[in-house]
Amino acid sequence: MKVEVGKIVNTHGIKGEVRVKSNSDFTDVRFQPGENLTVKHDGKETELTVASYRMHKGFHMLTFEGIHNINDIEHFKGDVLTQERDHADIELDEHEFYYSDIIGCTVFEGDTPIGRVKEIFETGANDVWVVQGDKEYMIPYIADVVKEVDVEGRRIQITPLEGMLD
Repeated sequence: MKVEVGKIVNTHGIKGEVRVKSNSDFTDVRFQPGENLTVKHDGKETELTVASYRMHKGFHMLTFEGIHNINDIEHFKGDVLTQERDHADIELDEHEFYYSDIIGCTVFEGDTPIGRVKEIFETGANDVWVVQGDKEYMIPYIADVVKEVDVEGRRIQITPLEGMLD
């Protein structure tokens, strides 16, 4: 099963480098040189092998083997990158989850549904889950807040910090 790992948001320079917005877990593994990614463009899937990876102004900057010119990659701008979900080099520890397991789960405070996780972003200290309900909530993935994650049942139980849901 393939999961979305990022989106090509722009090109960078003229030598085929792209700026990628990650919506993936484990980017330190998934974007390393030699990793295979798939991009779907106009209904056709293309396999790409990462040649180089670096961070620049909060974006993941990638080049791919065999692509050395902006003209060879520019048409993928706006397209999504996917990779096999179960990656051989990724072992989940307790309380670690694939983003694809969390996105779409319903978040509850007690028996009251707050909304669904629509996006996850990394802040450095911890991930923040963007939950869409009556309004948008930012839920930090920390033990004080997230009490239980039931991936099978697509349910997350939280105890919000004071003012978090106001």
